[in-house]
Amino acid sequence: MAAAANTAANASLESVSVSVSVSAADDMAAKAVQKRFEGLVTVRSKAIKGKGAWYWAHLEPILVQSSDTGQPKAVKLRCSLCDAVFSASNPSRTASEHLKRGTCPNFASTPKPISSISPSSAPAAVTSAPPSPSPAQTRKRHASSSAAVPSSSSYQIPPLAVVDPSRFSAEMVYPSAAAVAPAQPQHLVLSGGKEDLGALAMLEDSVKKLKSPKASPGPALSRTQIDSAVGLLAQWLYESCGAVSFSCVEHPKFKAFLQQVGLPQISRRELAGSRLDARYEEARSESEAKIRDAMFFQLASEGWKSCGGGGGSGVAENVVNLTVNLPNGTSVFRKAVFPGGRANSKYAEEVLWETITGIFSIPQRCVGIVADRFKAKALRNMESQNHWMVNLSCQLQGFSNLIKDFNRELPLFRTVTEKCLKLANFINTNSQVRNNFHKFQLQELEHACLLRAPPICGGEDVKFDGVYAMLDDILTSSRALQFAVHDESYEVVCVDDPVAREVGDMVRDMGFWSELEAVHSLIKLVRVMVREIELERPLVGKCLPLWEELRGKVRGWCAKFNVAEGPVERIVERRFRKNYHPAWSAAFILDPLYLMRDNSGKYLPPFNYLTPEQEKDVDKLITRLVSREEAHIALMELMKWRSEGLDPLYAQAVQVKEQDPITGKMKVANPQSSRLVWETCLSDFKALGKVAVRLIFLHATSCGFKCNWSFSRWVSAHSHSRAAMDRAQKMIFIAAHSKLERRDFSNQEEKDADLFMNGEDDVVNEVFADASSV
Repeated sequence: MAAAANTAANASLESVSVSVSVSAADDMAAKAVQKRFEGLVTVRSKAIKGKGAWYWAHLEPILVQSSDTGQPKAVKLRCSLCDAVFSASNPSRTASEHLKRGTCPNFASTPKPISSISPSSAPAAVTSAPPSPSPAQTRKRHASSSAAVPSSSSYQIPPLAVVDPSRFSAEMVYPSAAAVAPAQPQHLVLSGGKEDLGALAMLEDSVKKLKSPKASPGPALSRTQIDSAVGLLAQWLYESCGAVSFSCVEHPKFKAFLQQVGLPQISRRELAGSRLDARYEEARSESEAKIRDAMFFQLASEGWKSCGGGGGSGVAENVVNLTVNLPNGTSVFRKAVFPGGRANSKYAEEVLWETITGIFSIPQRCVGIVADRFKAKALRNMESQNHWMVNLSCQLQGFSNLIKDFNRELPLFRTVTEKCLKLANFINTNSQVRNNFHKFQLQELEHACLLRAPPICGGEDVKFDGVYAMLDDILTSSRALQFAVHDESYEVVCVDDPVAREVGDMVRDMGFWSELEAVHSLIKLVRVMVREIELERPLVGKCLPLWEELRGKVRGWCAKFNVAEGPVERIVERRFRKNYHPAWSAAFILDPLYLMRDNSGKYLPPFNYLTPEQEKDVDKLITRLVSREEAHIALMELMKWRSEGLDPLYAQAVQVKEQDPITGKMKVANPQSSRLVWETCLSDFKALGKVAVRLIFLHATSCGFKCNWSFSRWVSAHSHSRAAMDRAQKMIFIAAHSKLERRDFSNQEEKDADLFMNGEDDVVNEVFADASSV
């Protein structure tokens, strides 16, 4: 009896706890809804006073309350013209789709009299056909339709007659004198509709020009200004690298724009002909001058991953970019290669060697290669045949492949992926459950969409590119999923569907959500490091610290989610050994940036951070990179470097850091100091110095210029035309040369994606930001 009473009491306490937590969550959600409603009301009040967007005059925020609790559950927008109700997630988009596109049946107004139209707003007769009134113009006319007609027009002539369409019949009737000048203001109605307004404005504009024939159009551009403007326009088109089509310069609106600003028309043939050739020759001469000034260089090669079947989907992606990295920190584009299909290791080796010998007749000036694929064969073959070369695989690919290793070798990844695939496919395919899920999505996230699920390949393996997106969708919609499986309608589905019962139990299980969060967190951890590597483009000396940083973060992840460290660390170490190169250890030791201050005040190389095998790698690499006669001298100088290091004052100067204004992180103030110290202050190290200056400037990543998707598709479509491919080479060269000069390694498609992800109203965001700061 006592045990039964205790069990009942515990059950009662648990139910009370659950209800309290649910009630607290509902209160927080209601407060968030109320806060958003108040923000929208504030924005609308400002807009009505003329300090916000025009559409707030027609859109009114309303608060939807729950019929059960009476608390706010959602914010909607109501159109004051037709009483339609919309989601409040994106007011500007609602205005565009409902008002501007004519969906609202009542968003129309009669235009104001032509005599009140400013002559500056009338379209010029010399440009193009007059466009239809814009929504903004229609709105202004609606606001001023009740205003009195001015006593005289802007052109000092009487207002034109108001035309009544009922007058037009089979027999033409001419208006009386009284109709010509009505005493009361009337709406202007023309036989051709609103389209006549533009023609009528052009008529009055012609009258004005006839009355004032000496009117000056304004100061004209000089020939120098015109040539400079057209040249800048052409360069912008080239540097867009296919994102903007040459055909756009022959668009009527673009021609009208050129005429409005006083520029001559430019043909696409001129852009793709003489101007393109001249700009290409100019960029090529600048690049070759920079390469000639350098004593040695590194060749970076990116794009082999797509050509080798590592994710490419066709010819459009098969663009291999070859870039020259110089000791002074600059990069110069060399050329692009279009393999047109799957490229093997031998072909890659031939392309790389042909590029090296094409830059200089002396191949010894190329001290190394970094590429995103073919490490095992092409790079190692070339390194073994040319003892002075250091050929590296791209660190970006090494870290990215680590995610695939986790997915393939960690049982936790496979389990979570399979469960999430089952959940996503069931929700997406069962119409009754999907509709119910979308209802709760609208309540929680203010939008409804399917869960992204990657395709299954070969019956078992899953393409991991889309797994992170699927996990992210499920985590984001966790509350909606919980509500969906606890709904009464879901119980009805479970009666006849065992998959529904399995998915319901899965969603209710807190262990599933804990495992899902763990996998999502580990992928995010690696992806963030990959993104940082892509932005910072580290040098080879940074490789060992990067992997050590990864190990520390992985150990922290294991502790947080109670995962055994052993299997995870073995996966990381296996990938580390696969990507490791002895140059990592040698550059880490020789770069003054990583010198450590000991107890005596000396700044010494960090040999203590190397394993015994890595110390041997340093000796082997140094002796390989120098001649046989200098090998023993280089090893003696290495011992001296190990015991004496660098003067503390110069070591501190090399390691000075400053805050990056963009990322906010601390970075080295002068990255070239490491190399310059060896060439000046450490000139006594004759043999070792030759190795150091060649090693520490090497890049560890091959990422650089990226072609736009539109340009890649264009290349694919014209790959069999010699003239088209010649133009493609020139355009890529110009665009890459400009981007590398600006040190702009961003991608236009990514910029556009970031822009369109921020779909919220800017004014709303400002209001919420102010509220949160208070």
